Amino acid sequence: MSTLKIFVATMYGGSLDVAEQVKPLFEDVGYAVTIHEQPTLEDLAEPSAALALFCISTTGSGDYPGNFAALARDIAEQGPDLSHLRYGLIALGDSSYGDTFCGAGRALDALLEEHGAVRLGERLEVDAMETFMADDEAVPWVEAWIAEQELSRT
Repeated sequence: MSTLKIFVATMYGGSLDVAEQVKPLFEDVGYAVTIHEQPTLEDLAEPSAALALFCISTTGSGDYPGNFAALARDIAEQGPDLSHLRYGLIALGDSSYGDTFCGAGRALDALLEEHGAVRLGERLEVDAMETFMADDEAVPWVEAWIAEQELSRT
């Protein structure tokens, strides 16, 4: 059975809601899924984290939410080799913030790539100005993302 870790970065629960909505989609195709609400570098660096999905919101001026800031700092400071990691990324933001729209998701994407991780597919950026419920965009994106991964596994 393949495993998937969903790493959540949230301030008010929107990213956690997305994670909980998409978890059954992965389970339906045979993934063992764990949601990490207080993710650590150890959660990310262990070999069973070969496939991950990040559900990350942006706070402040493009900042990471409090529950995720320590993980991002640890990646930046400790420089782990993440070449084993393949991931997808769902970034939640608000385009009324201009240049910092989805800033945490974009920053995380760059940080993971810098340490050898490989993003599978395009990053999904959900704009709160256009989409009231983020899972309205996230669910179809995840369905397509899963289909792509299933094709590559066969």
